[in-house]
Amino acid sequence: MTIEEIEKEIIEEFEMFGDDWEAKYEHLIDLGKSLPLIKEEFKTDDRIIKGCQSRVWLNSELKEGIVYFTADADAIITKGMVALMVRVLSEHTPKEIVDAKLNFVDTIGLKEHLSPTRANGLVSMINKMKADALSFS
Repeated sequence: MTIEEIEKEIIEEFEMFGDDWEAKYEHLIDLGKSLPLIKEEFKTDDRIIKGCQSRVWLNSELKEGIVYFTADADAIITKGMVALMVRVLSEHTPKEIVDAKLNFVDTIGLKEHLSPTRANGLVSMINKMKADALSFS
């Protein structure tokens, strides 16, 4: 699937909940629970995303021209946010990741329904993932 197709899928998932942000947060928490966890050996200080209030670890690997992300977080909402980003950006080329517009974040209203610190953390996640992808290209 392309990044845009995955974004469309996520938008459709969140639209099912209408304006019920409690249900949307529950969905985000469930996504976090399904996140393939980062290996313990990668939970190092150099893999912590700067700018997140909670601790978020991100590991990036390039295999045969494709970037694979694994992550974990110590807060449930944040873990759901990073799970969304891994779902959208993992298993794509560095160029696709760097060029991704990620319009789904605004379309589902995520940023406006997060606390300012969580919204900043989301931006930090996106920037780190794009920077890692750029370093592979």
